[in-house]
Amino acid sequence: MGIFSRMGDIINSNINSMLEQAEDPEKIARLIIQEMEDTLVEVRTAAARAIADKKDVERKLERYSSAEADWEAKAELAVSKGREDLARGALQAKAKAAQMVAVLEKELAIVEEAIGKAEEDMGKLQDKLDEAKVKHKALAARRQSAETRIKVRQTVSDNKIEDAMTRYAVVERKVDELEAQVEAYDLNGGKSLEGQFMDLEAEEAIETELAALRKKIGTVKKAVKTAAAAD
Repeated sequence: MGIFSRMGDIINSNINSMLEQAEDPEKIARLIIQEMEDTLVEVRTAAARAIADKKDVERKLERYSSAEADWEAKAELAVSKGREDLARGALQAKAKAAQMVAVLEKELAIVEEAIGKAEEDMGKLQDKLDEAKVKHKALAARRQSAETRIKVRQTVSDNKIEDAMTRYAVVERKVDELEAQVEAYDLNGGKSLEGQFMDLEAEEAIETELAALRKKIGTVKKAVKTAAAAD
């Protein structure tokens, strides 16, 4: 099973469990990022072990390759000295060293392939992790925007704005009435409606009394003239 397949199984299992519990989507996104970061650490750890193994295999390979060459040189020396028995033993030792060289070369190839695969996995996983973090930021912004819109909708649905505007209209009406009273006061010379009627009645009484005086004086003058004419 590949590292990504295993990681996918872990993430899907945890996400399905959280979805069943109606968890916050942003929390699920954080879980995915955490799982990816943990997996990246595991891959790096595995790569470090593989690199250490490679160095160990390379040291052994160098040692057995050197031994193979050394036994070959010893075999040549033994033959030159007429010691075929020693040459035969040296060639046997050389063969064993050559076998170990072949085994170690295969092991080295396997380790190098593992390192290459780990490096490839780390690159892919890092790209996915960076992408997930960017999407997480976008998701957080979308969540905040959605929560803000929900609060606005709830405020509007609760008629709070309409209630506020209604109260404002009442206050505005009271101000209008106060301003109307000021304007009415100025138009009537500062007198109330009742005062104006009292002034009108007083003027009418004066006019009536004035007319009576005129009539009285006219009657007196007429009597005087009549008396004078009789004399």
